[in-house]
Amino acid sequence: MERKFSSEYQKLGLNIAYYRKEKHLSQIQLAELADISRTHMSRIENSDCAVSLDVVFGIARALDIPVYKLFEFR
Repeated sequence: MERKFSSEYQKLGLNIAYYRKEKHLSQIQLAELADISRTHMSRIENSDCAVSLDVVFGIARALDIPVYKLFEFR
């Protein structure tokens, strides 16, 4: 799938995976906390799909981090 912001989606997914692992959560655990499916969580982390702001906000809340941390691209 070609996307205009594919690099940004990839970095977002990597940041989510980083903070998830920092909190010692599995994809299943984070997905449940964010109220999405494990498959959706996997696709987000692997930049295999677009993600809504509602989902990003839910993930940030589940990780107990400010939303901006997910968009700090290194």
